[in-house]
Amino acid sequence: MRRVLWVPAFCLFAAQAHAATPADGVLAHGARDGTAPAWAVTVATPGGWTRDCCTYARAIGVDAVLYQGEWSGKPQRVMVLNVTPRKLPTLTAEVQADRKRYLQHDPAGKVSVIAVRHQTMPCEASVYQGSDHVDDVVVFCDPGQASGIRLSWSMAFDDADPSRRTLLDDFMRVVVATRLAPDTGTSPPHGS
Repeated sequence: MRRVLWVPAFCLFAAQAHAATPADGVLAHGARDGTAPAWAVTVATPGGWTRDCCTYARAIGVDAVLYQGEWSGKPQRVMVLNVTPRKLPTLTAEVQADRKRYLQHDPAGKVSVIAVRHQTMPCEASVYQGSDHVDDVVVFCDPGQASGIRLSWSMAFDDADPSRRTLLDDFMRVVVATRLAPDTGTSPPHGS
């Protein structure tokens, strides 16, 4: 289950965010799958965050993670990248399906919407306030039908985490710096 923290100031930041920093290089990549071409995700990583595609990310079944300090194995304070085949016809349908699953799992949870201004692809964000006091921010992005995929970033927080504002700012910087490119096989992902 995903969880996200609602912070009113976060909405303002998300609406104003833009990709001001260059990508650090390939964070994750995937092979050609049917008609979908091979892909590579590049992203600028905030200072103090560790990039991982191939150790902890693989162990938990995702494409990449970013975390601070030592890996704790807990979902809180970990940025998670998932790249999935396009299954639903629109980005909005993908987001609505995610919200439905969340509310089925936590009927007392609350969902809010925030704007994301990504320069190269449409993205939609949801903030989930869990009744268990663990919250999530989830952003789905659509790099276009020709890519054959959609990608999402998510991050969970304890609802009383005193560092949530800084963590959310770093999270949104990562989201808006994310780029999808064809994978030529020449750039191994960082952390491999």
